[in-house]
Amino acid sequence: MDLTAWELLLPEGILEYFEVASVEKTEESYTISLVEKHLQPGEFPGLGLSSHGFHSESTIKGFPLRGKGFYLKVKRRRWVNEDTNDVISRDWGLVAKGTRMTKEFAAFLKELHRQYPSKL
Repeated sequence: MDLTAWELLLPEGILEYFEVASVEKTEESYTISLVEKHLQPGEFPGLGLSSHGFHSESTIKGFPLRGKGFYLKVKRRRWVNEDTNDVISRDWGLVAKGTRMTKEFAAFLKELHRQYPSKL
């Protein structure tokens, strides 16, 4: 398997469903903006769905990169069931519960705190 630079920086599997829209570098941080691809959710088989814009952009804090903050700005699609007009979205599980961080970064902090509880 050939890895791209994006696959090394982004949560595993995210590029199957998201495209990198932009990258921003500032003095303090790096920010990668991701937009969900126009792929109808497979978890709702048999429903007539149409893309209906995007949810508000979410910012997720990731593990620091080269001594700077690292953020993902994520735009998820909204889908409308054409029969009921219900709004449907995928549940990405990108963010660890109760945080605004990636699961990988939250797990890293949890493990770090377990190993060095008096230092944090």
